[in-house]
Amino acid sequence: IEQAIASALRKQHNTEDTTEFKVTLERGTGDIRAWRNDVELPLSSLGRIAAQTAKQVMIQLIRQDERGSIYEEYKDRVGTIVTGTIARFEGGTMIVNLGRVEGIMPRSEQIPGEQHEVGERIQALIMEVRDTPSAVKIILSRSHPELIRRLFEREVPEVGERTIEIKALAREPGHRTKIAVSSIDSKVDA
Repeated sequence: IEQAIASALRKQHNTEDTTEFKVTLERGTGDIRAWRNDVELPLSSLGRIAAQTAKQVMIQLIRQDERGSIYEEYKDRVGTIVTGTIARFEGGTMIVNLGRVEGIMPRSEQIPGEQHEVGERIQALIMEVRDTPSAVKIILSRSHPELIRRLFEREVPEVGERTIEIKALAREPGHRTKIAVSSIDSKVDA
């Protein structure tokens, strides 16, 4: 709010000097005070255009903060499985709703021959998280071999507990998958 009002004041007084205006927001009461070169300004002097500028700056900063929090939430989840709902298709690209954000699954990361419909729940591997100027892009995959490894860790208790170790994995998405396993426990037949 302080940044937005300082921006609005700069626009109204047609100056780019960021040190000329100082704005403080009293956190307890919500009172806003503004100064230009140590002279207090009445905020009632702000015009309609300056108020619009303040609103736009606040919206921009809120979106930037939200994008930052989404990026922080998903950047550490690369290589994990997420569940989402198919929102729509754009060309061959599948857009998956993950809650606060949408994931993108390019045709190259989809399983050939697999048919999906809008509204269907789907599991996919987070391959990459990109922080672009417009939005956070989460790239998903259903064809990556790592998806099989994560599914086995989740569904087979011995793999999840590391009693059985996946040594190698080969996959032809939609056709077959081969997994080489070994056991560190002689009582467990891998």
